Amino acid sequence: MVAMTGEVAGVTRYVDTTLAQYSDTDRQYTGEAVAFDARPASFILRAAGLIIDVIATYAVLALLIWGLSAVSRGLDQAAVVALQTVVTVLMFVVAPMLVETLSHGRSLGKLAIGARIVRDDGGAEQLRHAFVRSLVGAIEIYLTFGGIAAITGLLSPRAKRMGDLLAGTYSQLQRMPRAPRPGPPLPAHLAGWAALADVAALPSALSRRIAEFLRHAETLTPDARARVATELAREASGFVAPLPNTDALSFLVAVAAMRRDREYAALMGERARLDTVHGALTAVPPGFPRRAD
Repeated sequence: MVAMTGEVAGVTRYVDTTLAQYSDTDRQYTGEAVAFDARPASFILRAAGLIIDVIATYAVLALLIWGLSAVSRGLDQAAVVALQTVVTVLMFVVAPMLVETLSHGRSLGKLAIGARIVRDDGGAEQLRHAFVRSLVGAIEIYLTFGGIAAITGLLSPRAKRMGDLLAGTYSQLQRMPRAPRPGPPLPAHLAGWAALADVAALPSALSRRIAEFLRHAETLTPDARARVATELAREASGFVAPLPNTDALSFLVAVAAMRRDREYAALMGERARLDTVHGALTAVPPGFPRRAD
């Protein structure tokens, strides 16, 4: 196996970019300091959802003003202006507040991008949070044509706009990504080697890099695929004995398949051991009073 040259460093970056989701900086904490995994919506997704909400708001506002003009022909100009002001305030402040409160942080745009507004600790958005967001949103979105919201969203790690910063909320993705495809099986020509080989547990970072590489190997050019496979195989070779006489890509596929099968067998064994003691753990001692349902 030939070591990868320095020119391949740029090729391997694509493997590490997908690992950003495992960073502790994206982990959120509840009020009890319990960490939970959350995926905040990106700036692009938030902008797309906001555009949908703005278009829907202006469409409904235009219909209301058109209907108001049709029924207010007998009123004086001051009354018409007052009614139009009330309708505008209702659409820009009250309506978004009620929609987010009743839908638990969702709106038309957020449904489209698969997100909803939650508190910084992961809890559901309340009326006071929706009120602050709507009140500030009327200024940062409609009066400044989204300028303030865009600037704060670009500067915020979780793409928060000014209303989110004041209300203590952010947009959390709710739509789950597709389940990854199963990994490739053990190459047939390495079956004899796999029966005798010892593959130790790989470091978590290396294991994720190999998994991501195998998942996207088909999208690389043959030369880039061979160079990245060579580098990863060189790193993984220290955890395998004996080394097979095969190419780097087949070696990585075999290592990943063997680790996957062994970890699955270990999990099944642990489940079987727990099943054997389940009765003892759930049984009530003799003479112990039973609680009535």
